[in-house]
Amino acid sequence: MLGRILYRYLKTYGWLVAGVLVFQFLSALAALSLPRLNADIIDKGVARADTGYIWSHGGFMLLVSLGQIIASVIATYFAARAAMSAGRDIRRDVYDRVSGFSEREISRFGAGSLITRNTNDVQQVQMLAMMSATMLVSAPLLAIGGIVLALQQDVGLSWLIGVSVPVLLVVAGLIISRMVPLFRSYQGKLDAVNRVMREQLTGVRVVRAFVRERIEEERFRGANTDIMVVGRKVGSLFVLMFPLVMLILNLTVVGVIWFGG
Repeated sequence: MLGRILYRYLKTYGWLVAGVLVFQFLSALAALSLPRLNADIIDKGVARADTGYIWSHGGFMLLVSLGQIIASVIATYFAARAAMSAGRDIRRDVYDRVSGFSEREISRFGAGSLITRNTNDVQQVQMLAMMSATMLVSAPLLAIGGIVLALQQDVGLSWLIGVSVPVLLVVAGLIISRMVPLFRSYQGKLDAVNRVMREQLTGVRVVRAFVRERIEEERFRGANTDIMVVGRKVGSLFVLMFPLVMLILNLTVVGVIWFGG
């Protein structure tokens, strides 16, 4: 469903998406060429005390780095334009659809839930589109290019990549499988907070007339605590993912140094 929504609204801005792909490819190409340029400077410049080679290739390396930065900035700009434009169109269509609902349909879905769909959910789709057009596009390019360059350097150590990559995928898969139900629960808790807040704002005179401030404070505190607990669990999984990924990568580097030496 989410893939169909993104395709439906992003195809209108196909030229922006094409620009993202082109400039992300150029950025990845520049990033992959930097380690080799650095190695050439060390092997052919520093080792031979060739100052001219160091200056010339160092300047070229700076130009490549500048080109990578410019390509990355342009790709991010195109991704942001496409994602925000698609989000605007989704928000417009959701608003038009909800405006045509009957009173019975609005009561069935809930006003708080419908407000969340048109605000927070659309924002999440925007962020997904932008992250997909930046990180999820560049990551496979860098991964494939890095594997190819690693195999060119030493085929004998390729088994380390064959071990580390599946371990990374398993770790990421386990963490994401725990996140998905938590995100679904978070949406329900967010709807509850919006519902309680809307009821309290709508009936504020009744609440004050019957002196129910303490009761309503407890209702909001309960809903707010529930969403805080779920959000803390999601944050803990995010915090856990990056150290584990870095640990696996560092162990792979240690293996290359150990077995390659």
